[in-house]
Amino acid sequence: MSPITLFSVILGYFALLLSISYLTTRGTSDNATFFKANKQSPWYLVAFGMIGASLSGVTFISIPGMVSGSAFGYMQVVLGYFFGYMTIAYVLLPIYYRLNLTSIYTYLERRFGFWSYKTGALFFLISRVGGASIRLLLVAHVLQFFVFDAWGVPFEVTVLISLLLIWVYTFKGGIKTIVWTDTLQTLTMLLAVGFSIVAIMNKLDWGFGEMATAIRESDYSRWFFFEDAKAPNYFWKDFLGGFFTALAMTGLDQDMMQKNLTCKNTRESQKNMVTFSTVLIGVNLMFLSLGALLFIYAQKTGFTLPINAEGKLVSDQVYPSLALSGELGWFTGLLFIVGLIAAAYSSADSALTSLTTSVCYDILNIEKRQQQERVRKRVHVIVTGVLFGVILLFNAVLDRNAISMVLFVAGLTYGPLVGLFSFGILTRRLLKDRLVPFVALLSPLLAFAVHHYATNWFGFHFGWLLLGINGLIMFLLLWLISTPQTVKKNSTP
Repeated sequence: MSPITLFSVILGYFALLLSISYLTTRGTSDNATFFKANKQSPWYLVAFGMIGASLSGVTFISIPGMVSGSAFGYMQVVLGYFFGYMTIAYVLLPIYYRLNLTSIYTYLERRFGFWSYKTGALFFLISRVGGASIRLLLVAHVLQFFVFDAWGVPFEVTVLISLLLIWVYTFKGGIKTIVWTDTLQTLTMLLAVGFSIVAIMNKLDWGFGEMATAIRESDYSRWFFFEDAKAPNYFWKDFLGGFFTALAMTGLDQDMMQKNLTCKNTRESQKNMVTFSTVLIGVNLMFLSLGALLFIYAQKTGFTLPINAEGKLVSDQVYPSLALSGELGWFTGLLFIVGLIAAAYSSADSALTSLTTSVCYDILNIEKRQQQERVRKRVHVIVTGVLFGVILLFNAVLDRNAISMVLFVAGLTYGPLVGLFSFGILTRRLLKDRLVPFVALLSPLLAFAVHHYATNWFGFHFGWLLLGINGLIMFLLLWLISTPQTVKKNSTP
């Protein structure tokens, strides 16, 4: 498939996004629209759109490739996600709505004080910049390899173009636009995966029953791993890791919660979360089924899987290589590219908006400033520039499965947020607020040390549970700098 064809499809897709941006912001572009969508988002629209935002381009590419090493073991994590989302729905959302929050980190100021609030916001900014940059880097590599290399376009220009396109369709409508574009992007991504599955079935001359039988009887169909507690894919590590990952990367993440908080009330937001978490189980199962089919297809047809210079499988390139090889037809390749763009930007555009929101509210105190709309627009530009720099920085160090890198970074940076929020909700104790930033820096360092020595000395891999370990360390450190609450007026649970 020619680079010109692929690039034309990408431009056409972004033209559609720009049209949605125009339609959703006609007649209004104020801060209430940008930050809260005027609290008028239909819950079912938010639920469907959140599927794409939670999956991202990393899931779109990495999870099918993970099947080669861990079969369907990722479903252990997905089950943990489900219970994490239920905790968000019935514990966190009622608190956020009752306090009428725009930035969820203002909860920490009301509960503990200024330094706790700023620490939580800063760790979100670090976490989201890191996660969004890794996701965009992965997609930029695919676009570079299959489109822009043929024209001699530098990788830096590819990244810059990607970010500018996001900025153009989010700078006016913000979260109101994103709620609608996420819906389109989720639909596009699922269509791409579904059509890829059908295309492979047709090439192998299978019906649905034959496909299900082939996957079930293959080496890729195993879900649960209970044998080795030291292994990174041990069930309880994956399950608890998934629980804490969902709790942190959705419930304590301004990006995902900002969409939930655009619903009219707590009940509608809870319906959104329950629906989203239930549907997500089936969606992840579809991604894993595609992964199994990719490897089964390669075994049956002799398709050459991508390997690096050391002869190791490049799992992130398995799906792109087959989809864009032409073996599954040109339409599959086109849908893959559009699905990849949709998956990547459903995460990246909301990240850009949520980072802008957090900087405006948590760092600059925009509600106390003059010319608030101008401040917001300037911050939006600056955040775009920061993402550009971090993506180029990560380009030099990303040498592992992308989803593993995202989760490793999240495990170190979201842990302090888990500790802070859980301490505020589960205890009535007060903190020595000025010590919180130091404790928050110490916690990930201790978590990394525990991870490193447990792996190297005892062969014990924490895997997805690293975030939970970090959160527990933060909770214990906070206890050491806390005092019993005696009488405190207007305290926030």
